[in-house]
Amino acid sequence: MVLGMKQVPITGWPRWTASAVLLIITIAAVGAEEPTTAASSDFNTYVTTVEARLAKQHRSAETFLAPVDATRLRQGELITERLTPEAGEELPGALLHDWRGTAFVPGAKAEDFERLMRNFAAYPQHYAPQVLRAKVLSQQGDHYRVIMRVRQKHILSVVMDTDYDVSFGRLDAQHGYSRSRSTRVAEIDSPGTAKERALSPSEEHGFLWRLNTYWSYEERDGGLYIQIESVTLTRSIPTGLGWAIGPFIESIPRESLEFTLRATRDALRR
Repeated sequence: MVLGMKQVPITGWPRWTASAVLLIITIAAVGAEEPTTAASSDFNTYVTTVEARLAKQHRSAETFLAPVDATRLRQGELITERLTPEAGEELPGALLHDWRGTAFVPGAKAEDFERLMRNFAAYPQHYAPQVLRAKVLSQQGDHYRVIMRVRQKHILSVVMDTDYDVSFGRLDAQHGYSRSRSTRVAEIDSPGTAKERALSPSEEHGFLWRLNTYWSYEERDGGLYIQIESVTLTRSIPTGLGWAIGPFIESIPRESLEFTLRATRDALRR
């Protein structure tokens, strides 16, 4: 824990309970301001590279999805891949995480996926308990501005209000894609109570600073292949606190992507 970097033993409790309490105390004591200008710039540069790669993929049906073992997918497996180094790519004062996941939904069609993705009002139903509410602020054709309240629970429960620019596109009737860029992420204190408020940048813990999500989907083999890539920016791990904060921060991008992919597959099955 913090306070002089001295670890205080907690006796008489199960080991996992003591670790959870230490984690809560440690994270609560360590705030994280907004990402540095350099980190934001590096994140934007990385995103530009990702979007250029995806745009190239989406120009042809043969390359529309990143290569993956279709046999495993048709057997019901979800395949996830880390595209950045194991601990996240180090930026100045921040970590960048890039994950990709793919699934196959027998019997689903491209139009089913697009209808699901555009129905933001139903996100709290399809993506509970992560998405608490969602609302379209504006729409112009295939472009939407959306606000969502989301919850991440990893020992701690963290609630955030997030704004996104979302756009949809398609190559043909069997191939489509979407792009979602976060424009605001605010950590919420005491959500759902009279004391609810958005934390200031100096008070936030940096669990999530940026989140961009890219979907690609292809209808073939009697169903729909869905592929999601998630690029996130989180706080870096303070020196000496990797034992406490590291696993927590690193788990959020992966587990969030896996949850979203699984929930989307389940919604399409229904």
